[in-house]
Amino acid sequence: MKETEADREVSDKAYRVAAGELRSFIERFERLEAEKKDIADAQKEVMAEAKARGYDTRVMRKVIALRKRDRDDIAEEEAVLEMYKSALGM
Repeated sequence: MKETEADREVSDKAYRVAAGELRSFIERFERLEAEKKDIADAQKEVMAEAKARGYDTRVMRKVIALRKRDRDDIAEEEAVLEMYKSALGM
């Protein structure tokens, strides 16, 4: 079957729509990447300020990670840790 002018117009229109939508997704993703970098930079600044004031940022990061977790999971992990330490005479 031979492609007609109308077929080409429909195909071209579909391509333009898909290309525009694709461009939109890519640009949105790129904006989010830039925002993510800005946030990461701000987090580094907060940690640098905390370190300059004498806080242990390694411990702070552990506290932040713990705050994200469920209390029951933390308690269970700590109980197992204590059991292991006791078994090793620590």
